[in-house]
Amino acid sequence: MSESQQAEAPRTPTKRGGGDPATRGRTTIADGVVEKIAGLAARDVVGVHAMGSGLARTLGAVRDRVPGGGRGATATRGVKAEVGEVQTALDLEIVVDYGVAIADVARSVRENVISAVERMTGLEVVEVNIAVSDVKLPDEVDEEEEEPRLH
Repeated sequence: MSESQQAEAPRTPTKRGGGDPATRGRTTIADGVVEKIAGLAARDVVGVHAMGSGLARTLGAVRDRVPGGGRGATATRGVKAEVGEVQTALDLEIVVDYGVAIADVARSVRENVISAVERMTGLEVVEVNIAVSDVKLPDEVDEEEEEPRLH
């Protein structure tokens, strides 16, 4: 081969870095991300009326009515997450509908939350603690559903 032919010969690409690209760098997941996922998953369970204590729900309802108050806080209401590098633990506070079997609702919430969080984040959920703070009676008016005073 002549020098010009050698210059035109295709080169094999040089491999940069090493190993799997997924191992090059870190991914961190904020507590709030896990809290949102868990809150939405818990709300999907039949028998869960609301999330959070009565005070938290009342304050949240007021905050939701204020322009710019943000609906994001609603998704995380009643959820506290501790997130490590590979594991997470969750505390949930729920209000159940009157007449449901609380143990069954808690089991379903636990299963749904664990499934959603592990699938979406890749974190191992080591525990989901559930506190039932209230029971919604059929004839009770919801603070969140009240008509606004001003139209």
